[in-house]
Amino acid sequence: MNLHEHQAKELLGKYGVPVQTGRVSYSPEQAVENAYYALQDGAELLILKAQIHAGGRGKGIIHNPQTNEPVTYNLKELRGVKVLPATEGNPLHEVYEISRRMLGNKLVTLQTGPQGKIINRMLIANGVDIAKEFYCSILMDRGTGKNIIMVSTEGGVEIEKVAEETPEKIIKEYVEPGQGVQGFQARRLAFGLGLSGAAQKNFISFITALYNAYLSIDAAMVEVNPMVLTPDDKIIAVDAKVSIDDNALYRHKEIAAMRDESEEDPLEVEAGKYELNYIKLDGNVGCMVNGAGLAMATMDIIKLAGGEPANFLDVGGGASVDRVANAFRVMMSDPNVKAVLINIFGGIVRCDRVANGIIQAMETVQVTVPVIVRLDGTNAEEARQILMNSPLNFSVAGTLLEAAQKVTEALEGIATTTATIKKGSTVMSAAMASASVIRRLDDDDDMDFNDKDDNNEEEEEDSYTRSMDEVDVEEIEDPDAMNFADFDEEELDDDVDDIDSLLSDDDDNF
Repeated sequence: MNLHEHQAKELLGKYGVPVQTGRVSYSPEQAVENAYYALQDGAELLILKAQIHAGGRGKGIIHNPQTNEPVTYNLKELRGVKVLPATEGNPLHEVYEISRRMLGNKLVTLQTGPQGKIINRMLIANGVDIAKEFYCSILMDRGTGKNIIMVSTEGGVEIEKVAEETPEKIIKEYVEPGQGVQGFQARRLAFGLGLSGAAQKNFISFITALYNAYLSIDAAMVEVNPMVLTPDDKIIAVDAKVSIDDNALYRHKEIAAMRDESEEDPLEVEAGKYELNYIKLDGNVGCMVNGAGLAMATMDIIKLAGGEPANFLDVGGGASVDRVANAFRVMMSDPNVKAVLINIFGGIVRCDRVANGIIQAMETVQVTVPVIVRLDGTNAEEARQILMNSPLNFSVAGTLLEAAQKVTEALEGIATTTATIKKGSTVMSAAMASASVIRRLDDDDDMDFNDKDDNNEEEEEDSYTRSMDEVDVEEIEDPDAMNFADFDEEELDDDVDDIDSLLSDDDDNF
């Protein structure tokens, strides 16, 4: 579970980590009130920070979610972090105008993508005098099974860029489980950052408190960027990102209450209510699997079949009717899902029981896309027979290769159907366009296009007569028109005589 910056700072501060002070605001009026308190505390700079679960806010640009146009302030595009001098102009008025433009709009950064994230809260922080910026983070290194502390002199920038371009500037210390960070390790990190004297001592206190907080709150990651050195040699966390291990939230009710579901994918939130391990992706094939390893292999199979996985979904070892039905509900809520691949290994749970569970689940949930099922393990053959004998429309696969082929066939069938529909729609549109320029016959088919007079013959004849009287025949100059004066009456009589003789000689000619 991710925390907002203001929540992370509040949490770390409780464990003795020096943090930048500030107050969270949910409305422009509250932002002005918090800015007033900051000025009363002697703040020389006001830092206005949009609060979303994404990095790169300082470079991100705020957009109107309806028009998708950038929001401007003082003829400049407004970004996710704004610095205001407290001694220039009317800072409280500027806080109101800026917060009014931030709250309710979306912030687009490199991490959010073009869809951005809506800003529902912002932080009014006191400015900090900065002598130098550093980077610091703590997380689990799964390769060694140890916690790792990483620091760098390149603070305030994307650490991924530093790792790619100048990896030697990242200093690492592995902490032995159960021992905590040792003094010599803290000093080695301080030396790597070029700190000495009071700055070194303050850093040692800072990193020790940060590591203790990391352990105490069961964090999956703690990142401070930038961690700053002030002119008086203090070390302060100006920004903080904290992610909590979901499996430990039951031990931290007060932290669990900080969860902001508006920052999470709605489908992931829904899946969490059913205790499903679900991560939404951008593909078109939904997958339902038991076991994380098998789920990863299934996503590879979907990729090889020419599709893109729409999700990571682990229903767990039980694969009960309720869990399968809830998994279907979540997947069917994703409009991008065009097919579903169920790949379950029956170990502890028998495949025939899983097959019956799938059938019962599909009877309770409306599934409108092709479903490919591959079951293997205990009673796998019985399970396949159950599925094939079911009145429901399944595509049953015996192997992963066969499942992949069936996924390909399903996707190709959908693509063909879509193309046919589009072609038919184009033809229909053309036909309708043509029909729109063809005048219809009126109800009595007299072709006068005047249905009002259908029951009044006298009015109809008068109307026809009036219309003919208005025509000036002398104005018609058609070069191809027939001129009866050109006909020879004798030749015409001869032609008529020939026809009469033909009729009298042999009536069978017609």
